[in-house]
This record gives sequence, C-alpha cells and structure tokens, in this order.
Amino acid sequence: MSAVASRRVIPIVDRVRSPADLPLRSPAFDASREDGTAASRPADRLGRPLHDLRISVTDRCNFRCTYCMPKDVFDRDHAYLPHTALLTFEEIERVARSFVRLGVEKIRLTGGEPLLRKDLERLVARLSTIEPPPDADGRPGPALDLTLTTNGSLLRRKAKALKAAGLRRVTVSLDALDDGRFRAMNDVDFPVRDVLAGIDAAADAGLGPVKINMVVKRGVNDDQVVAMARRFRGTGHIVRFIEFMDVGASNGWRLDEVVPSRELVARIAAVLPVEAVERDYAGEVAERWRYVDGSGEIGFVSSVTQAFCGDCSRARLSPEGRLFTCLFAGRGIDLRTPLRDGTTDAGLGDAIASAWRARTDRYSQLRGSAPATDGRIEMSYIGG
Repeated sequence: MSAVASRRVIPIVDRVRSPADLPLRSPAFDASREDGTAASRPADRLGRPLHDLRISVTDRCNFRCTYCMPKDVFDRDHAYLPHTALLTFEEIERVARSFVRLGVEKIRLTGGEPLLRKDLERLVARLSTIEPPPDADGRPGPALDLTLTTNGSLLRRKAKALKAAGLRRVTVSLDALDDGRFRAMNDVDFPVRDVLAGIDAAADAGLGPVKINMVVKRGVNDDQVVAMARRFRGTGHIVRFIEFMDVGASNGWRLDEVVPSRELVARIAAVLPVEAVERDYAGEVAERWRYVDGSGEIGFVSSVTQAFCGDCSRARLSPEGRLFTCLFAGRGIDLRTPLRDGTTDAGLGDAIASAWRARTDRYSQLRGSAPATDGRIEMSYIGG
C-alpha cells in the first residue's frame, strides 16, 4: 500500500459535543471456541475473550499528577493499603499463572508507581518463568509479553536489574518536555531530565522500544504534543497520546479539557505526515500511526471520543488481590481470600473464568447516556 493511498485525512474538531455521537470500535473477536484448550479463552457476555492482565503492585506513588493523584486528596493523611494487605509476590505469581492458563498473553505491572514496591525485580523473575500451555495441537503458546509502566523516576537505577530478571519492555509516563510544565504537572518538582535519563537507561538495558505515554489536557499541555512527537521521532521509541479520562472521582475531569485524538493526529500530520497502521492484535488499545518517511511510530488512546469497549480484552488485579474487569468499575472480586484460604489452582481458575464470563462492562460506550458508577476506583489504585 502506498503512503498516499493509505493516509487518512482527518479534519480538526474544536470540541467534542457528546461522546455518544462519536463512532465506536466494533467487536473484532471470534469467541466461538469453548473446548477448554489454551487457544480458547473464556469470553464475556459480549463475546470479548481474555487476553491482557494488568497487575497493580502498589497504590503508592511519588508523583502527585493532577489527573491521577491530586495533592488535595492524596495528602499526608491519606490512608494507603497496609503492607499486610498486599498480595505477596508468591500470591501474584499464582494468580498470574491462572490467568495465563486461561489464555492471557500479556502481563503489565503497574501501580501507583510499581518501582516503589521493594525488590520488584524478584516478582519479575517469578513471572518471567511462566510458560503458556500448548494449544489444542500440542504446539507451544506464544511467549508471555511481560512489561511494566512507570513514571521513570527510579528507572535509571532499576533498568538493568529488571532486564536481567526477565522484563521485556517498559512504558514511561511523560506529559511534557518543557521542564517547568512537567514539574507543575507532576506537582512534586521532579525534573524532566531525570525521566529522559530513565528512558535512555531502559533502552541501553534492552528494554525497548520504550513506549512513552502522554496524557493530554487542553490548555495544560496540549501545546507540547508536536514537540513530543518531534523529540522521539527517529529514536525507535513510540509516543502514545492519551485522552484525559474520567477515571475515579478525584481528578476533576471535564469534557472540555479533552483533546480528541483525531485533532491531535491532524496537528501532528500538519508538520510530520503520518499514515494509519493496523493493530498488532484485536483488543489492542492504542490506534497505531507511522511517519510516512519511515522514521517511527506513534499511537493514540481514545477512550473518550472513540470508545473501544467493543473489543476490550483486559483484566486488572489490584494490589490487595481484587479482580476488576473495567477501569471504570466500582467494585472488584476478591481473589485474596480464596488464595489464603487454600483454594486449589483449579478453583482459582474457575473463579477468574466465571468472573470474566459474567462481564458486561462498557462504560466508555455509555458515557453520558448512563449514570456514572458510584465509588469508581482511582487510577493510582488499579493502574491505567
């Protein structure tokens, strides 16, 4: 396909009027196989199979980003989970093995800031030994994709150990290149140069290509978008621009602060021509684009304006062992109690599969047309 033939022309839009008016991704899965083989993942009530697991290892973070952990809520008196409530590394490994037996191919460690969890590389080493079961024909399953999302503050000193333990890739959050803007957004006066040094350390350790997440808010950092694209173009790293989402109840979300991804694509394409790329797998969250001159790739996560609930294949495990089937959920399913009460591996797998098969979540598709869930979980507790 030629660059000219494949390029999308997308008009700039001023504001999103109503998310319900915008196009949604359609389901892209064939969930017809239910023969119990590794290739047959449990499907939920909307036909969405299980593919990804995000494991939050801590609800603590050393940043106070306003869209995630604003200081006026997460202050010195905030009650974090006690250490005894957290799943041990052994318990996390056991849950992860159950998910992989059910077809999960990708595990991402998150937080909070996951590198605040002491000796996290020991958990990485445990998870890296997990091998998917063979398929129905006895062929080995795909190697587990083990990744981590971090704010980058501790990455310089941790990158080599994480790679040696078996981590494959990292994603780093970076919301601005301008140092003053970045310090204001993380709200702890952390310098941008140290995050950039963490990205370099990760690449040097072999944890690349590094993905770099930028949450975009209108009037706050949207003027940094083109600069971010320019900075990482040609480096092999992949910047992903994320629409400001209404996760939890603490970040003061407003629709008029959302910059639609199609507007961001148009801004970037005006100076750096891009073309659309097919997703790596059904259920991949980011829409992929590449520079027409072959100098790299960027992505867009459009939960607000182009809801992707229709093919969401992601489960989430909280630090104390609750299973959530949606980022916008209010309550999770307790896996820690059966773990500590001696349930068998088969019993644990049945609990996970039953929870997934009962799933009907599609908050982003219903946003604006249905009341919000009371007591929604916070981003810092469950990861993005």
